[in-house]
Amino acid sequence: MSNQKQAMLFGLATVLLWSTVATAFKLALRELAPVQMLLIAVVSSVVVMAAILMVQGRWSMVFQLSRGQYAQSFGMGLINPCLYYFVLFGAFDRLPAQEAQPLNYTWALVLAYLSVPFLGQRLRKLDILAGLICYAGVVVIATRGAVTSLSFSDPLGVGLALGSTVIWASYWIIATRDTRDPVVGLFLNFLFGLPVIALICWWTEGLEVGSGTAFGAAVYVGVFEMGVAFVLWSYAMKKAENTSKVSNLIFISPFLSLVFIYFILGEQILASTYVGLILIMGGLWLQQKKVRRRQEVVVSGG
Repeated sequence: MSNQKQAMLFGLATVLLWSTVATAFKLALRELAPVQMLLIAVVSSVVVMAAILMVQGRWSMVFQLSRGQYAQSFGMGLINPCLYYFVLFGAFDRLPAQEAQPLNYTWALVLAYLSVPFLGQRLRKLDILAGLICYAGVVVIATRGAVTSLSFSDPLGVGLALGSTVIWASYWIIATRDTRDPVVGLFLNFLFGLPVIALICWWTEGLEVGSGTAFGAAVYVGVFEMGVAFVLWSYAMKKAENTSKVSNLIFISPFLSLVFIYFILGEQILASTYVGLILIMGGLWLQQKKVRRRQEVVVSGG
């Protein structure tokens, strides 16, 4: 099997996992507070990433970093998982999955905008057009189609969903200067963030997190969304001979996610969700088109 075919298989596996997490979020949040779900998920993620590092023979790398890199792990851990997932889970706790999930996908556009002041990249007309299209989709979803009234279904929930995109994009901008091994770095971020999450959970909701479906869904999020999916996507990018083909697979995820949301959660998918999601994906496709053109120029030496 060629490297590109392997990359596509790893990419498809990742997309399938990403497509299920919105449903898992809602199943867990039916009985758990966002911080309780976060605690369970992060514990699960730390365990699975430790196992992955051991299987890959890279466990020793965890102990070979400098003091500055361990301090970096704590700082980045406060952003991801602590702040990012707390805000994201708060959004899913307030909004239907079909609304929270598409809004979260606009983080890629926010990343492009934040890259202008922080990474010195240029903002082009296509970025602005992509933003207008994406956020038109956000308005359609957030108002459930009542665009002219601008009456948001849950302003705080929408604010949390959009706020999570800023946090996530900021995290990846900071990560551009991260010299640690990606899996080792993520493991340490979660490991150092875990005591903070546990303390907040104990202080606010208590550490009795129960069992059953909600607990299992939270474990699923930690194992697959926070752990396995990250590793699979890393493999996909490493194996890819054409990264744009693999990257385009992410556009399948939000639509496939609606299938799980409908059949498992029982949410009736609104027409406004489809319209808004198509606008958001269309805007992101335009933005990624610019990136692909830039990569083609670099490869061709133009």
